[in-house]
Amino acid sequence: MSAAPETARAIRDAVAAGSRSARDVCRSALDRIRDADRQLNAFRHVDEEGAMARAAEIDARRTELQALPLLGVPVAVKDNICTRRMPTTAASRILEGYLPPYDATVVQRLEQAGAVIVGKTNCDEFAMGSSTENSAYGVTRNPWNLERIPGGSSGGSAAAVAAGLVPLALGSDTGGSIRQPAALCGVTGLKPTYGRVPRYGLIAFASSLDQIGPIASTVEDAALAFSVIAGHDDRDATSTAAALPDLSAASTSLRGVRVGVPRALMSDGVEADVLAAVEGALKVLEEQGAVLQTIDLPHSRHGIAAYYLIATAEASSNLARYDGVRYGVRAAGEGRTVASMYESTRGAGFGAEVKRRIMLGTYVLSAGYYDAYYLKAQQVRTLIGNDYEAAFEKVDVIALPTSPTGAFPLGERTSDPVLMYLADVFTVGANLAGVPAMTVPCGFTEAQLPVGLQFTARKMDEARLLQVAGAYQHATDWHRRRPSGLEKAQEVKR
Repeated sequence: MSAAPETARAIRDAVAAGSRSARDVCRSALDRIRDADRQLNAFRHVDEEGAMARAAEIDARRTELQALPLLGVPVAVKDNICTRRMPTTAASRILEGYLPPYDATVVQRLEQAGAVIVGKTNCDEFAMGSSTENSAYGVTRNPWNLERIPGGSSGGSAAAVAAGLVPLALGSDTGGSIRQPAALCGVTGLKPTYGRVPRYGLIAFASSLDQIGPIASTVEDAALAFSVIAGHDDRDATSTAAALPDLSAASTSLRGVRVGVPRALMSDGVEADVLAAVEGALKVLEEQGAVLQTIDLPHSRHGIAAYYLIATAEASSNLARYDGVRYGVRAAGEGRTVASMYESTRGAGFGAEVKRRIMLGTYVLSAGYYDAYYLKAQQVRTLIGNDYEAAFEKVDVIALPTSPTGAFPLGERTSDPVLMYLADVFTVGANLAGVPAMTVPCGFTEAQLPVGLQFTARKMDEARLLQVAGAYQHATDWHRRRPSGLEKAQEVKR
C-alpha cells in the first residue's frame, strides 16, 4: 500500500496561496493518467489541451479567483454526464462520437468553482451494471487487483480516484452506482437525497432514481464537491428548492448519535470477512460514543425485485429515443423500412445488458402485466420508504455493508445477471426511498480487497450523514490507504 494522494482541499489551498500552480497540478494529473490508464482503462476521453488551457487561465487570474472552493482541482466526470467540449457516449456504441451542445448543470458548477475537468470516465453502458464490464469500450480494472472488477456503474470514476489519477470525480447513482464502486475501490462515495443535485445534462437511465454525486478520497472532499454541485436548478423539474446545509463546522464527535443496524438484513449472503470488517467499524462507532440500536427494514428484502422492475420500466421509456432518427448512430443500409432501420440500429447500437433491461421494462409496462409487476413494484417502493421513515424516528443514521462481497474477478458474473444484480442488495433501498447515503472504507478482505461501510440518513440530512461518516474517518485510517505498485504492474490487455 502507498500513501494517500493529495486531497482536493489541499490542492485548492496550495493553488489559492500560490505555492503550486494550477498548470503543475494539471500536468501531474495528466501524466498519472497517461502512465496508469493503459492498465486501468478508467478514462474514455482525456482533454489534455482543454485542461491545460483552463489551468493556465486559473494561474493568470489566481488573485481574482482565489476564493473559489475548487480552484485548480483536477476533476473527472462520468461519461453519462454531458460536456460541451468532450464526447459523451454513456459508454454505448449508439452514442459513439456524440458531442453535446451544452454542459450539464453539475459541470457548469464545477467550472464556476474553479475546477479543471481533465476527462470523462468509463462506465457500464447507460449506467446499467455493477461491474463496469458492460462498457462498449472495454472493461475497467480495479487498481487493488487488475484481475478484479472496480464495481459499477461508476467504476471508471472510482478507479481513477483510488489510483490517485484525480482527487475528485463525479458519478451517477441509480441503485448504488456511486457507492458500490467506491466501496470496492476503497474510496468515499456520496449519493445525495433525490433532487438535491440537478440532473439536467445527465443521460437518463431511470429518472425517478438517478442522482449525481461525488467520489473522493475523503469525506471532507466529498462534502466540498457536494456543496458545489448541489442546489436548485430551474431546468430540472425534480430539483428541490430546499436550502443547502452548512457543512463548514461539522463536528467530529459521535457522542449520543443513534446508529441503527438492520442485522436481519445482514444475516444472509454477506462474506465473512466483509461482515467482520463492518462489525469492526460498528465497534469503532460505539467506542466513539455512538449508540447502536438494532432496527428492522422489513420490506428491504424485496428491494432488488422492486428496483429491477421500476428501473427497467423507466429505462425502456427513456431509451426509446435512441432510434437512429432523433438521437444516436444510424445503422448503415439503404432501401429499408423504418421498422427495419430501428431494429438494425438498436440491435447494433445497444449492448446485451441494455437490451435485456429494455425488453424486461417493456414487458412489465405492457397490457396485462402493468398491474401485476410495475404497479406492485411501486407499492413495494412505498413500503420501503415507509420503513426508512419509521427507522429514522428512532435513529439518526443507518449503518450496513455497502456490498455483500469484495471485488469479484472479471467475468465471474457476466453470464449470470441475477447474481450480478444481487451486488446491489444493500444499496437499492436508498434510491427507492430517495434518501441520502454514502460509503466510506472500513477494512479489507483476506484477499486484501477494500470493504465499504454504508451510512444512510433521512431525506435532506446530508449534514448528519457527512458528520457521522467524517467522524468515523477521523477515528480510522482506512481511507488513507491506496494501492501500490500500479505504475510497475505489467500492462494488461483490455
